Amino acid sequence: MSTALRLIFMGTPDFAVPSLQALLSGPDTVVAVVCQPDRPRGRGKKLEAPPVKRVAMDHGLPVLQPNSVKGKDFAVTLAQLRPDLLVVVAYGRILPTNVLTLAPLGAINVHASLLPKYRGAAPIQWALINGDQESGVSIMQLDAGMDTGPVLLRTKEPIWSDDTAGTLAERLADLGGRTLMQAIAAMKDGQLLAQSQDHTLATSAPMLTKAQGHLDWTLPAPRLHCLIRGLDPWPSAYSFLDGLRYRFFAPECVDKECGAVPGTICRADKSGLYVATGAGMLCLHEIQPEGKRRMPVAACLHGNPLHVGKVFT
Repeated sequence: MSTALRLIFMGTPDFAVPSLQALLSGPDTVVAVVCQPDRPRGRGKKLEAPPVKRVAMDHGLPVLQPNSVKGKDFAVTLAQLRPDLLVVVAYGRILPTNVLTLAPLGAINVHASLLPKYRGAAPIQWALINGDQESGVSIMQLDAGMDTGPVLLRTKEPIWSDDTAGTLAERLADLGGRTLMQAIAAMKDGQLLAQSQDHTLATSAPMLTKAQGHLDWTLPAPRLHCLIRGLDPWPSAYSFLDGLRYRFFAPECVDKECGAVPGTICRADKSGLYVATGAGMLCLHEIQPEGKRRMPVAACLHGNPLHVGKVFT
């Protein structure tokens, strides 16, 4: 199939932007973009357009922001655009069958895991939290389930020891755009073989909550190291000291004990904040005191001393 496809792109956050940009630079035609409605942001609660909408508007593309994707109206609107294929990347809503089946080639999705591992809303975060050494992206044919459709193409990506959810998401977003283009090209040439997922190997990656960031210092240092990285930048890992919340970033495992109760500050200087855990110590290189910005520990200590012997709760 050498004819340019008519594509409808559905996506909302930063993660979806590289995929949209890749399509816009490719041989096919994006006839419309669908994203979530504008949301209030910041202290002033001013309505802010999602990243995908901003890119679409820069390219003069029609943008649809339905409050609901259910019912006939939305499907009819999309069908009138005569798409050959729907491309979905972190749109944020489960699409009904009448939308998934309206284009001749159906709907494909860029998912940030090696399916069937980590089905759900937070695959990148859970890969880090669980200490995985590898992640990747899967191009999947969407069906009515939650990330259960046949996989068309997978590309692997190593997880680095200092990766956070933020840094890994950036790499996977770019990888997703490149893999998407490969998949569409192979689809047009009839070279893609859809592979059913082995549902017995499936794991879930549910949305994170703020409460999951409250650290349990009785866990071993390597476990906390993974958790803090997986929760960065949101919802971030935190603990309390003298009634104030402190958020922690850039952890490093220290393979020695200080013989103190887990959560105890064992050392605090320009090299970092050393805290006792259930096994080993954790050195935090960045911190965010309540009401202040994220900063290196050395900068924090100038106006906010963290005394040895104090215990985070």
